[in-house]
Amino acid sequence: MLRKSYDWVMGLAGSRHAPWALAVVSFAESSFFPVPPDVMLIPMALARPERAWFYAAICTVTSVLGGVLGYAIGALLYDSIGHWLIEFYGLGGKVEAFRASYAEWGAVIIIGKGLTPIPYKLVTITSGFAHYSFWVFMLMSAITRGGRYLLVAGLLYWKGEVARRFIEKRLEVSLLVFLGVVIAGVVAVKYLF
Repeated sequence: MLRKSYDWVMGLAGSRHAPWALAVVSFAESSFFPVPPDVMLIPMALARPERAWFYAAICTVTSVLGGVLGYAIGALLYDSIGHWLIEFYGLGGKVEAFRASYAEWGAVIIIGKGLTPIPYKLVTITSGFAHYSFWVFMLMSAITRGGRYLLVAGLLYWKGEVARRFIEKRLEVSLLVFLGVVIAGVVAVKYLF
């Protein structure tokens, strides 16, 4: 069943509608959606390695634009939507401390957390809640999200066929490792946020 699911995802990853779906997921992940765009970026880059850079650009642009929505949620709607999303990750008690640290280390926080598997929506919402400089937030978001997605695209462009053979040969292990990274990002929120 896992093999059929993998084949189905790889078929979808090569379709002409895949870039639009990638854009939607990447945008939503930066503000409210819990699934990272890597679940689409990686299969798409494996299915069409010659377009890996294009897919990374889509993720970068739409992630930064989604970050604007996350920033607006934090700045304008924190008491309703923003607070609920932060509580969803169990961070309600840490927001004030995080906001205080933004005053001194805002750019470093955005860079550090934007490059990790920690859900980026937490950074975008808290940036808005802390009323961190919008333009610095945008610049740091472009750098971190671009760096992250370009690194993934570069690795898959360079070693995509090797990675694809490895994944197809060890599908279960590869899926567990990927899920482990995603879960580690969510768990790390408790300790690094």
